[in-house]
Amino acid sequence: MVEIYVKERDKDDFLGRVWFDLNEVPKRVPPDSQLAPQWYRMDDKRGERGKGGEVMVAIWFGTQADEAFSEAWHSKAANVHLDGLCSIQSKVYLSPKLWYLRVSVIEAQDVVLGEKGTSLMRYPELNVKVQVGNQVLKTRVAPAMANRSLSNPFWNEDLMFVVAEPFEDYVIFSVEDRVAPNREEVVGRVMLPVSVINRRLDSKEVASRWYNLDGHSSNPNESKSVVRFASRIHIRASLDGGYHVLDEATMYSSDVRPTAKQLWKPHIGVLEMGILGASNLMPMKMKEGKGGSTDAYCVAKYGQKWVRTRTVVDSLAPKWNEQYTWEVFDPCTVITIGVFDNSRVDKNPTGNGAGTRDSRIGKVRIRLSTLESDRVYTHAYPLLMLHPSGVKKMGELHLAVRFSCANMLNMLHMYTMPLLPKMHYVQPLSVSQLDSLRYQAMNVVASRLSRAEPSLGREVVEYMLDHDSHMWSMRKSKANFFRLQRVLGWLVFVNRVIDAMRNWNMPVYSSMFVVTFMILVLMPELIVPSILLGFAVIGLWKYRLRPRYPPHMDTRLSYAESVHPDELDEEFDSFPTSRSAEVVRIRYDRLRSVAGRIQTVVGDMATQGERFQALLSWRDPRASFLFVVVCFFAAFGFYLVPIRWVVAIWGLYFLRPPRFRNKLPSSGVSFFKRLPTMADSML
Repeated sequence: MVEIYVKERDKDDFLGRVWFDLNEVPKRVPPDSQLAPQWYRMDDKRGERGKGGEVMVAIWFGTQADEAFSEAWHSKAANVHLDGLCSIQSKVYLSPKLWYLRVSVIEAQDVVLGEKGTSLMRYPELNVKVQVGNQVLKTRVAPAMANRSLSNPFWNEDLMFVVAEPFEDYVIFSVEDRVAPNREEVVGRVMLPVSVINRRLDSKEVASRWYNLDGHSSNPNESKSVVRFASRIHIRASLDGGYHVLDEATMYSSDVRPTAKQLWKPHIGVLEMGILGASNLMPMKMKEGKGGSTDAYCVAKYGQKWVRTRTVVDSLAPKWNEQYTWEVFDPCTVITIGVFDNSRVDKNPTGNGAGTRDSRIGKVRIRLSTLESDRVYTHAYPLLMLHPSGVKKMGELHLAVRFSCANMLNMLHMYTMPLLPKMHYVQPLSVSQLDSLRYQAMNVVASRLSRAEPSLGREVVEYMLDHDSHMWSMRKSKANFFRLQRVLGWLVFVNRVIDAMRNWNMPVYSSMFVVTFMILVLMPELIVPSILLGFAVIGLWKYRLRPRYPPHMDTRLSYAESVHPDELDEEFDSFPTSRSAEVVRIRYDRLRSVAGRIQTVVGDMATQGERFQALLSWRDPRASFLFVVVCFFAAFGFYLVPIRWVVAIWGLYFLRPPRFRNKLPSSGVSFFKRLPTMADSML
């Protein structure tokens, strides 16, 4: 039942009470109008009906489409303190609109140095420091040029920043002179509002401008007007709307549209997701008198839209039953769903020692291209977390997902389009630039969402955006090595098949292989069609074995099941390290051992390449003479004999039975291994 009490402020006794049987409560489904409130007689504290007055109430069962759903409380929210009530409601957030700010520092003119006495005795080392909010970048020191004076430095250097709408920051240019190894003096400064900077949608350069520098002299009595009329800096600045500002890892990107809305293309489909609930969650904190408990909520991120479900208080099997939709502009994108424990529900959180930081329970990634169109996937995804003690299953997340496509031709056409906007290919950014800009973009998004109400904590945003994906991990290195090994496994398989055919252990198959080889050599026009037809047949054969559900986190693929505890401890170590010197020494020695093996492999690869170069370098005159003579006679031989017959004879010689082969290496291999390399000259 549902009980409604009418109380007087600051008094425990109630004035009246009315109750409703839940089995008798009516249901309302929009677009039905809201139920009209009615007067109900209340019972007084002695239980006598009619003496407690009347109260006007409307009560009904609704759905998520109900207007009142966003304001609804979970049934266990009565135990939540007043300050934590706002943190348990569901909410939809939008990431700020991010732009790349490109600043080109070209040159300066008539720069007046601050220290007049010492400037005549040394060469000025002038550079420009550019600051936007918390982002600071510097140009290189201006080089000495024969056609320019010392007071007219030249840089011509591009610097990139991330800014968010609305543009409230200033771009601060400071011309600095390095007067000592750890001391730089500002000799001029100019401030430029970001809101007045021109926006561009393509690669056309915007016009550059000269700005007067405000002097910062070391003498406070010296007038600044002496410097203003002459000292100036040449700058080109633009807000580049043709790029997509990456705030998440490229491989897990949920949006690839450019910043400028004019360049957006129509959406190709709609993603609908029902966040149903979770089961078998691990207790994340201890509550007085209740033991372990979890106050779980879910966060989903796709594109600029973040959604946060309501917090289900004190439940290890929460049920959210909330549905959200997103417009899809590219099928090769990923939606990320994370589950967290709300630490703001209790006034004094205990057990996790994290204060107001929400604990991670796990996350799930779903790539939209792995979903069939218009099919509803209802599936339970394991929530796996890696801890210093090993991998743990924190529970299961139940989701219902459907990807609807309006036009299949538009969808298929998207697979032929570049993944990123045009500007990423016309004026590409370096890998180091993208990493730095992604880190700045993540900071901007985290700071903006942390100021929302209810706030989305920085720890939540960083976990959803994979802020630590670039950190060193021995476990990830081994996992990536095994992934590469599996990718190259087909080469090993082909090599084994050819060796089996050469050994003639199965004469029938070896004979069929030789006949097939001769047919393809004598009729080369069948080679490409045969390969393509083979791919088509293999694809059709594997269609019946296709995955029925989207893939989830794989502990074996991640090499999380057999990882050494010390490697996990190293992965969870802070940067810079907080471990003892002895532990760091052991890990450094281990890293040196691994790097030594990599160094040997790279050296062997370089050795083989240098042997090819040595064929014509005449470092070994006899070997080069032999190679030149053989090439000379081989040229006449290939001219006189058709190439197909040469290939056929070589193939028959290569596939000859073992009784006609010698176990010693061939003359060509022996000749190649005798060639000199540059390893002889290495220290």
